[in-house]
Amino acid sequence: MLTPIAYGLAILLNLMILFIGLRFLFVPRPAAAAYGVPAKADGDPAYLTIKGVRDGSYGLVGLALLAFAGAHAEAWFMLLVALVPLGDTIVVLRNGGTRAVAFGIHFATAVVVLVSAALLFVI
Repeated sequence: MLTPIAYGLAILLNLMILFIGLRFLFVPRPAAAAYGVPAKADGDPAYLTIKGVRDGSYGLVGLALLAFAGAHAEAWFMLLVALVPLGDTIVVLRNGGTRAVAFGIHFATAVVVLVSAALLFVI
């Protein structure tokens, strides 16, 4: 019973981060606003592209680990990659974003990623 939930949550999280990465690549300004720190009109768009590449890569690596290395490797990946949304929480708070976005999106995501890691460790 736990195995489909663990795999399903891991797949969903990896697909979501892949989607976020693609959104930053193709519609970067709306993606930045949804992230919680809107991009400046005169800002350097390279930073938005970097975020898109980073997030998209994490999603693909997570899917590849799950498919080719198994649940245990994916669990370690999820455990470590939970640092990213924790860092995003701090970025949003330090750059004028709201506490609701910082904790309601980024911190909550870190918690869900850690739950996913725990589920993958126990199967």
